[in-house]
Amino acid sequence: MTMTLAKQIELFLQSPEFAVIGASSSRGKYGNKVLRCYLQNGKTVYAVNPREKVIEGLKVIQSLNLLPDTVNSISVVTPPIVTEQIVTDAIKKGIKNIWLQPGAESDRSIKKCIVHGINIISGGPCILVSLGFKN
Repeated sequence: MTMTLAKQIELFLQSPEFAVIGASSSRGKYGNKVLRCYLQNGKTVYAVNPREKVIEGLKVIQSLNLLPDTVNSISVVTPPIVTEQIVTDAIKKGIKNIWLQPGAESDRSIKKCIVHGINIISGGPCILVSLGFKN
């Protein structure tokens, strides 16, 4: 049984906390816009980037593996080759929902999510559209 995209998004947004993998301090990049979108919508969100210290006033977490267990949903804004490792780490961590932002997708990472029963959102809308983002 496949879920509708609306149901997948609803399930994704039920997480008590979120993370942006590939968060960026550059306000023009999607890794920053997605982070600000969560903040604008009053969500608890963690910025994950191995090379940053603080983004949008949030202390940056260096690795997905260091996220609190309350994070069930992640937005991935990384190159496809990096996304594949992120998906592997997310499965080990027990992440239930992964939203691959446009440009982060790879067939291998999508298939891996499906095999492991992850609610995978890809090839569709950006979270900025779904939640509404004010630049």
